[in-house]
Amino acid sequence: MTEINEINEIVDVFQDANSLHDALTPLRAAGPVHRVRLPNGVPVWLVTGYAEAREALSDLRLSSHNKGDAMYRSALSPRVQAAMRNSMLRTDPPDHTRLRKLLASVFVPRRIEALRPRVQEITGDLLDRLAAGGAVSDLIAQLAGPLPIQVICELFGVPAEDWDSYREWADAFISGLGAAVFPVREVTDFVEHLYGLVAQRRAEPDDGLLSALVATSDQTDRLSEDEVVSTVFMIIIAGHETTTNLLGNGIYLLLRDPDRADRIRAHPEELKPAIEEFLRLESPVAGAPARTATEPLNLFGAEVAAGDMVIISLLAANRDSSVFPESSELRMDRDPNPHLAFGHGIHFCIGAPLARLEAQVAIGQFLARFPQASLAVAPDALQWRPGIVGRGLTSLPVSLRS
Repeated sequence: MTEINEINEIVDVFQDANSLHDALTPLRAAGPVHRVRLPNGVPVWLVTGYAEAREALSDLRLSSHNKGDAMYRSALSPRVQAAMRNSMLRTDPPDHTRLRKLLASVFVPRRIEALRPRVQEITGDLLDRLAAGGAVSDLIAQLAGPLPIQVICELFGVPAEDWDSYREWADAFISGLGAAVFPVREVTDFVEHLYGLVAQRRAEPDDGLLSALVATSDQTDRLSEDEVVSTVFMIIIAGHETTTNLLGNGIYLLLRDPDRADRIRAHPEELKPAIEEFLRLESPVAGAPARTATEPLNLFGAEVAAGDMVIISLLAANRDSSVFPESSELRMDRDPNPHLAFGHGIHFCIGAPLARLEAQVAIGQFLARFPQASLAVAPDALQWRPGIVGRGLTSLPVSLRS
């Protein structure tokens, strides 16, 4: 367990992903804000309390124009830098307001719901492959990973032959955030490929989301090319990583206690609230993207200087026992469940409906297709992916038959 002394003492909490909850629990108990160190050595302020996290997520003094990438920015070309800093996640009002409005006009609920049959089809194909394979399968590699990247790539019209590359690039970027070594080559390849795809959709438009964004950018005072690429970059990263983690974490939490899996099989209508509890207990996004204080401020007792970086721990906030009784336990009927897994305020995840849809389809179909599925290893033998942003398993070995 991490020992906490003075609020300004720098604490290492990100060194071991497998013990992250053990590190966050005493932090949260000792106070809502602490000075911690990222794996790359950079000190940041970490917000751990639920009420404080919710308030900080809406605090405009904490700018999304953070300086967290300063240590590797010089290694990136100006074009790659532009593609990384012009999305909604990296902007404040009024730019954020404009970008959010434009994207919301394209990323509408009916477009997401229209994807349900295709999500069901892709899931069915992946489950067919599982059934045709061996008795033990890695559900991260064979279901939770492929499904979200295929869905998001189809949404943007990315050719099937590029799906594996997009997944590798997205994984590299997420793993590199806050790490000692940033994947400059992978990120550069990713961004350059997106610029080429945008140019292709401008020349040969289709009925996909990317063509809709490009058409919007071609109008006066609309999305620029950098903004289109940055938006696509953000959605692919977020749409892949977070949903992969949600699917893997959810299936793990169910199979850890077979009675829970049987309960959902018998009462499939209970899957929706169960997914909300998966989101709370093992939040697929451990921490909101780092923000920067625009002025000196007292942040819940911590004296934060202008320019200091602040990370809001969604994982810690969602286990705050003052809001969630028995916060470390899985209660699939928890009601109310005001978790912060998708954030809060102006940066609330615009892709939340798609993530929920994919989880409903994939977890529901998996449980129905494999009624005898069980974990192939002990829960404590599983490894959690390192990093400061995502919260997901590196692999999930499952026995598909008893």
